[in-house]
Amino acid sequence: MTTALTPTAPAAAGATAVSGRRRFLGPGTKLLLGGTAVLVLAVVSMFVGVSDVSLPGLLSGDEHAWDIFWISRVPRTLSIILAGMALSVAGLIMQLMARNKFVEPSTVGTVESASLGILVVTVFLPGASLFLKMSTATVFAVAGTALFLLVLRRIPLRNTLIVPLVGIMLGGVIAAVTTFFAYRFDLLQTLNSWMVGDFSGVLRGRYELLWIVGALTLIGYLAADRFTVAGMGQEFTTNLGLNYNRVMTLGLIIVSLISAVVVVSVGSVPFLGLIVPNLVSLMIGDNVRRAIPWVAIFGAGFVLACDIIGRTIRYPYEIPVGVIVSAIGSALFLYLLLRKPSARA
Repeated sequence: MTTALTPTAPAAAGATAVSGRRRFLGPGTKLLLGGTAVLVLAVVSMFVGVSDVSLPGLLSGDEHAWDIFWISRVPRTLSIILAGMALSVAGLIMQLMARNKFVEPSTVGTVESASLGILVVTVFLPGASLFLKMSTATVFAVAGTALFLLVLRRIPLRNTLIVPLVGIMLGGVIAAVTTFFAYRFDLLQTLNSWMVGDFSGVLRGRYELLWIVGALTLIGYLAADRFTVAGMGQEFTTNLGLNYNRVMTLGLIIVSLISAVVVVSVGSVPFLGLIVPNLVSLMIGDNVRRAIPWVAIFGAGFVLACDIIGRTIRYPYEIPVGVIVSAIGSALFLYLLLRKPSARA
């Protein structure tokens, strides 16, 4: 008996060691490693740019370098992290509300509606405050998103690809109306600045509204279970004792506010809320409460990486981060579409 058990002892020890390593690399540890990677990208971001800001210069007490660091580099990096986290989480919530993994605020008319709201304020109240622009953009974003969800209820959805197509068409109609009136009032250049995400103009005192989207991201995490249940349908949600319309309204407000604040502050960053939740879902599954921290980390890290690429690929010139995200995001979007033939059946 002893002889038979002896050869299995090393295997048991090896299994114990592997189990110990798995416990060591638990979900919390992996999240910590992901957060550390984002922190590294944030540090790199603060020292990339045309102006000479380096660690030796800061340590030597260079006042000019410190001014640029606090006035431009730190606010820019913080705004990238906040916007990346919020837009990614908003995309995840939008997918739960629409019950479709191929939608996000920039593909359902939310961003276009927010831009139309800003245009209306600019035309009728040229001297409006930033808060008034944000409030009006939020109202229009809520209306545009609600219209999209209403349209989904009225059409038979035999194919999951119909949902993003309906959203893109609705967004195209809203964008056409916005472009027409922007042309009539000679505001096309202003409109273009809203529709292309660009963090180059972020300075201290001009990004603080983005802390609102940070708070909304936290609210989205706290309400993750409710959004999960609501994503299973109205009847299922009601049977579990939740108010379906209230949960949908909360999600609508979160998505619209995030879209409006980001558009007002830095412009549109397309595809982010679509590709990040889908990539996270491929890696860790569809548990929303578990996925939201990963979606936030991936979103922040992805936008940071794209911004660094945009600042270095044609140095000393800069390509707006929205262009880089669009180029990479569209390729990833096609990959997600083509890898799921069963979803289109």
